Amino acid sequence: MPIRPEHRFFYPIDWPQLSDAIRFRRARGWCEECARPHLQRVFHLGDGRWWDDEISGWRDGRGRRLRHRLREENLLARIRVTKVVLAAAHRDHDTANNQDTNLAAFCQRCHMLHDRDEHQRRRWRTLFQRKAMGDLFQGPYPVTLRHSSMPLGH
Repeated sequence: MPIRPEHRFFYPIDWPQLSDAIRFRRARGWCEECARPHLQRVFHLGDGRWWDDEISGWRDGRGRRLRHRLREENLLARIRVTKVVLAAAHRDHDTANNQDTNLAAFCQRCHMLHDRDEHQRRRWRTLFQRKAMGDLFQGPYPVTLRHSSMPLGH
């Protein structure tokens, strides 16, 4: 995943080389969470299950081979195709902690799942910040009848 310009300052100057070492030397081009291969198009069902051409079988969202056959009707209608792109991620979300054990090679799906709580926190902060800016420059938001215990005009 590309690093936002406002966050580049938090990453070390050799981040591209460090990221390459994690994704391609240590992980050998495979997601360390679900085993999806870098730059390959994979068929998946949107719930983590994906088709692995190398084993000619389905894997789950953790990369484990599914032992049973998928018996769902209309399976072909659910199949999607995604090009996998690996990214190096910080397990503890601290960009200053670049220890080998804190870095992981994740595909975009696993990276989004790993960062879900952080994304929700940032989304809440952004919305709260927008509301505060609106209050600062446009005055408080109008009180609606639903939230007020007193009728308007009193």
